[in-house]
Amino acid sequence: MPAYSAGAIRDYYDRQTRGFLALGEGGAVDAIHRAVWSPDARSADDAFHFTERRVLGWLGTRPEGRPHILDLGCGVGGSLRYLAAHADVTGTGLTLSPVQARIGTTRMHASGLEGRIRCLCGDFNAVPLPDCSADAVIAIESFVHGATPAAFFSEVARLLRPGGRLFLCDDFRSGDAPASAQASLARFAQGWHLNALLPPDTVRALAEAAGLTLRARHPLTPWLRIGRPRDHAIAAAVRLFGWLPLERTPVAHVVGGAALQRCLAQGWVTYDMTEFSHKDR
Repeated sequence: MPAYSAGAIRDYYDRQTRGFLALGEGGAVDAIHRAVWSPDARSADDAFHFTERRVLGWLGTRPEGRPHILDLGCGVGGSLRYLAAHADVTGTGLTLSPVQARIGTTRMHASGLEGRIRCLCGDFNAVPLPDCSADAVIAIESFVHGATPAAFFSEVARLLRPGGRLFLCDDFRSGDAPASAQASLARFAQGWHLNALLPPDTVRALAEAAGLTLRARHPLTPWLRIGRPRDHAIAAAVRLFGWLPLERTPVAHVVGGAALQRCLAQGWVTYDMTEFSHKDR
């Protein structure tokens, strides 16, 4: 059985989302994920929308028409709002969290984009859309929560139209992480409610088994800002209080984040964006 059920992950985001938006660095742009300071990032807005900017570049190579973008694990819809503000697209976002779905819907209405994009509450292994309904699928820091990664890729393969693309941006476990890494990896998984922290080769094999083909892999870890003063302060606090049973407390994600920082710095976890397409379409 998975370590975390869909209900547990739903409750985690119901509890934490308002805090993420109020206190997280990406809250100003409704991003509940990390900033990627690539060489072409000129601002925090650019850094938090790294994946979306890659999607826009890919859309620029596509035939004319109004593409449909599907965001699996959409948070409060910040990615779809960014894409709809920069391109003539429609979009559907899916989140397990009713809190996120309500906030996302409210903000889409406030932005005047509700006629083109929407935020739904549901499971990304059972998307309420017909076959071949998405030109692009994005999943930013959501894949690792899924209890059945093979089902995730099967659903993406079902949904992609001919020529469509999956943009998967997430953490991946190093295939040769030593025994000394296990405690940090476990604390990261516990703090952030992860089920599928997998090596890249395993992820690729699962995708290929579902009928998807790897198109590109972009290592992003060098463009993360690791080891900032706040990160050192959090790590020090975790060292002092890490013996406490913190997994079920409001600061569990902070403890998990400190473990992630260590895993990234040591190379036990990598942060990548991987692109797949359907090999038969």
